[in-house]
Formats: sequence, C-alpha cells, structure tokens
Amino acid sequence: MEAVVENGLKDPAAPNGTAVPLENGAPPAEKKTVRRVGAKPPVEREPYSLWCIGLKNPVRKKLIEVVEWKIFEAFILLAICGTCLCLAVFQPMPNGDTTAINEFLEEIEIIFTVTFTSECLMKIIAYGFIMHQNAYLKNTWNILDFTIVMIGLFSALLAFIKIEGVNVKALRAFRVLRPLRLLSSIPSLQIVINAILMAMVPLFNIALLVMFVIIIYAIIGLEMFSGIFHKACFDAVTGEMPVDPTPCGGYYECPNGTICREYWEGPQYGITNFDNIGQSMLTVFQCITLEGWTDMLYWVHDSQGRTWQWFYFVTMVVLGSFFVMNLILGVLSGEFSKEREKAQSRGDFQKLRAKQQMDEDLQGYLEWISKAEDLEPVTDPTNALKVDVGKSKNDPVVMGLLKSTMFPLQQVLEAKVTSENPNEVAPDYDLSGAPETFFQKKMKQFEKWNRKNRRTMKYICKSQFMFWLIITLVFLNTIVLATEHHNQPPWLDEFQEYTNLFFVILFTGEMLMKMYALGFSGYMVSLFNRFDFF
Repeated sequence: MEAVVENGLKDPAAPNGTAVPLENGAPPAEKKTVRRVGAKPPVEREPYSLWCIGLKNPVRKKLIEVVEWKIFEAFILLAICGTCLCLAVFQPMPNGDTTAINEFLEEIEIIFTVTFTSECLMKIIAYGFIMHQNAYLKNTWNILDFTIVMIGLFSALLAFIKIEGVNVKALRAFRVLRPLRLLSSIPSLQIVINAILMAMVPLFNIALLVMFVIIIYAIIGLEMFSGIFHKACFDAVTGEMPVDPTPCGGYYECPNGTICREYWEGPQYGITNFDNIGQSMLTVFQCITLEGWTDMLYWVHDSQGRTWQWFYFVTMVVLGSFFVMNLILGVLSGEFSKEREKAQSRGDFQKLRAKQQMDEDLQGYLEWISKAEDLEPVTDPTNALKVDVGKSKNDPVVMGLLKSTMFPLQQVLEAKVTSENPNEVAPDYDLSGAPETFFQKKMKQFEKWNRKNRRTMKYICKSQFMFWLIITLVFLNTIVLATEHHNQPPWLDEFQEYTNLFFVILFTGEMLMKMYALGFSGYMVSLFNRFDFF
C-alpha cells in the first residue's frame, strides 16, 4: 500500500494502513478526491430524508438507484398511458348504473392508485420532502404529481368510508388530471409548457395591441357602414321578403317585382354589422380571424357599392391577421428558444449537441481533404518530410496510429514515417533506377491535367458569376413556365417545348460540372444538390 504526499512522491504506508511520516518530519498529506474531466458533478442530496433517513442508509441508496433507473421511468410512463386509456374507455351511466367494463376499470384504478402512490413515496424518501433545494416538492412538476396522487387517495378514502352527503363522483372527476403527468415524464413537453407560461406577460402586451387594432377598425367601420345591412328586396305586391335575402342599395340590384327597402335585421340574424361599437368590434374580430371576411366585403359592396370599401377590409386583414396575430407565434418562438437554451445549459441536450459538433467537424475535415487532393503531390524523395519515431518503430500500434494520422498530410507533402536510422529508406520509393514506361508517363500527365481541370472547374462552380447565372436561368425558366395558359397559340407551345429542352440541357451541364469538380460523393453531400439530381 502507498501513501500520497504533497510533492507528488510516494512513500510506503505502514502495514496497518496508516501513512508513515516523511523523513523531514512533515505529516502525510490527505488524499484528494480526483474527479474525471468531463464527468458530471455528484448531485447534492438532502442529508436526512424525512428527518431520519440519512444518505448512507441502504434503503435510501437503493431507492435513489430505482427512481433514477431508466426502466423505472419507462414503467411509470407506461402506467400513465394505461390510466389515460382507462379514462377514455370508461362509460359514465345515469342514476348510479354501471357496466361490467366500468366495474373492471374500477378494479384497475386501484392498481394505478397504488402504483402512483408508491412512486411518490419512493421519491420522497430518496430526494427528501421539502426542506432541501433538491427535495421532491421543490420541483414544480413533482408538485403537480403529488397533488394528483393526494386527490386520488382522498377520493378512494371517501369511497371506502361512504360518508353520507359527500359526492365521491365529483372527486373522481379529478382523475382527468392524470394525463398531465405526461408533462413531468417527457422533458420536451416541459420545455413547451414552460415556454407558454413564460410567454404570458409578452402575450398580454400583444393582446393589448390586438385590442387596440380592433377598436380602431371598429370605430372606422361604425362611422362608414352603420345601418347599411338593413335593406333587402321585398315583394312589391305582397311585401314579403325572400327566404334568402341579400343586402341591397348598392351594387346589388333587386329583380323585377321587388323593391329595395327596410327593414331587415341583417345577415347572420343581425349579429355581424356595424350598428354599434360592440357588434362592430365583434365583426372586426371575425374578419381578422379570416372567418367569412370575404362575405362581409361582398355584403358591403351589395349595399354601398364597389369603390373604396375593399381598402378597408384588405388593410384590416393584412394588419390585423397577417401581422398582429402572427406576433403571438413570434413571442412563443422566442420564449421556446430561451427555454431550450436553459435546458441545454442544464445538460439535457449534451448528446445531441456533441453529435452535431461531430458532424460539423467531419464536414470540415472532408472539405480540407478535398482541397488537399487538388495539390500536386511531391515525388522527389530528397524533399520528403520525414517523421522520426525513434524507438517506437517496432511498436505496430504506434506505427499504425501515426501512419493513419499522417495520411491527410501526405495529400499536401511527401510525408514519410521513418526510424532513427538515417540509412533506412522508406519502402514506397522505387530506387531501382528503372525508367518510367510510356503508360506511366501518360498517366502522370493525365492526372496532372485532371487535377488542374478539376481545380479550375471547382473555382468556376463556386464563383459568384456562376451563382448569379444559375439564378438568372432559373428565373427565366420560371417565366417561360408561367406563360402557359388555356387555348394558347401553337407557336407558344413550340416555343415552350424548345426553351424547356434548352433549360434542361443547361441544368444538366451544371450538374455534370459540379460532379466533375467535387466528385460524386462530394456532390451528394449537399441536400440541395441531391434535390437537383433527383
């Protein structure tokens, strides 16, 4: 056994396990707890759960392992789904009647109550009740779970005691809150709910803005369209109104035998009109929700004419619906981003972020390799970059790792892994002095010409000129496709056919240029290139 000292040396320990003092009389240093770099720090627990169960208690240790076990969480989630299914299948009957299915579900309800109560007790013993910062009731979602469990226990107790005058069925209605426990079991749902709750204050400001827009347009509508929907076409003889009347007095003309006069309550039983501020606000709210706003526009045209009235409704829809109402989505999106950042800071998405980082690093590595392939390799052995590995030349593991690491560098420089002996020559070189064959010379010339052309083609494909050229061609192709219409002349059919063939040839040539410059695998890396290909 060895003891650790301050200066980093080691001193033999005594046989009984106690540290032996050093020669200079200094006492042995205490051994420090070393935590692995990157490991999560231990969670701080309440020292005594329920004021009597310590952290070293074997029962509490086991309960902590159980409640943090992934299989246990999956079991609780399955139980929540089961109780949701039972609530959906349950059929309420009048006058206290029941069915065989309902009786079976009542028995199953006991199992769910015991399961959720046991989970609650296990977490209280494992985490502590309320005193510590990491206690069970310090979590908002656990408060929701605890409330639902207590309501279930209280209703079961009242059903067992059977107290007169107490409606147990009313308490059983609180069982519909059990599906809310899914929120505490699924972290992504917690982020969404937290985002909605945190967005309440900004949404209140958006609601004030929406109310302001509604009041402004309601006042304008009250001034311009008040009382215009009460004229309809009545029979000139009998004075009766048709079954489906339409506002008149403007663009709409009454048929023969009818006259346009008052009094009609208005369309939709007189609900949507601009006669007073209340109904005017209701009508404006209906229009900005895009529910029947075109009908309102047509009724105004029929009763007042088609001149400037469209401007009122179009601006109301654009400003009220497309702008102000969509601010709600913007606020929710912003709050959701904040909650997601908080979850990331807590480490909930560390694995996903690590995977994304790995993909980005791999993409950058592939781009670096593609650039290195464009450079002409050095073939002169006197200019080769040699890496001295020393005494590790006989270690196959070290040599294999070093050669795999040197592979990207070999794309740029003639890097060779050698040993200490300067007389040794790398086995890749041909020192026989034999002249190159005609085929080898032609292959080297072709490779050099191919690298040069690929480099030039890649420069062309990634240039701004090529980018704007393709954008222009796509725009022209879209214009040609948009010229197609019904009963078009034959010359236009022929023009569209040849121009479409011309654009197909151009886009095919662009695809082939990119494939040659980037390679097939490099071309397929981009999702947009895959879309163009297929």
